[in-house]
Amino acid sequence: MDHEIGQLYHIYNRGNNQGLIFFTDENYKYFIRKIIKYIKPSVDILSFCLMPNHFHLLIHIPENYVHSKFSNQLRTCLTSYTRAINIQEKRTGSLFQQHTKSKQLELENGNSDLAFICFNYIHQNPLKAKLVIKMENWLYSSFNHFLNNDSSVVNIKLAQDLINLPDDRNLFYKETYESIEEELFNELF
Repeated sequence: MDHEIGQLYHIYNRGNNQGLIFFTDENYKYFIRKIIKYIKPSVDILSFCLMPNHFHLLIHIPENYVHSKFSNQLRTCLTSYTRAINIQEKRTGSLFQQHTKSKQLELENGNSDLAFICFNYIHQNPLKAKLVIKMENWLYSSFNHFLNNDSSVVNIKLAQDLINLPDDRNLFYKETYESIEEELFNELF
């Protein structure tokens, strides 16, 4: 591995009062653009999934990076998105729950089994919610980014290194579809 170990975090938030945060296809695309603008420049996004009423990010924060800077960038991203949605939906107030959750995933010897579980869990969210019958049919997650080697949002190489993901597309597809023990999900939240 030729990168800093740093720290991995599972970041997630949902709509205030369990409400929607994405109302149209364009809203998902707009949020992804906000992630690219505010979050991607300073931390590595390893995976993401945007759901109708919540979102997940798996990020890598480089060593020696000031965590409060990321918190401010995330807050700016969510505030900017909320302003646009409030105008679109003719609403006021908070779109997201007040406190975005973050769970640090420990790296041992350079990689993390829990990070692998979290990575797959994030991609399997649309399946578990019965929004699609195949992960590749959900357009608002990084699953297709990995299948198509698209690094526009996620740092594929770093994800492969830290989470021990296969770089072979078919093997990646197979491993991601493998089932995950339900009780392990509790460690992610």
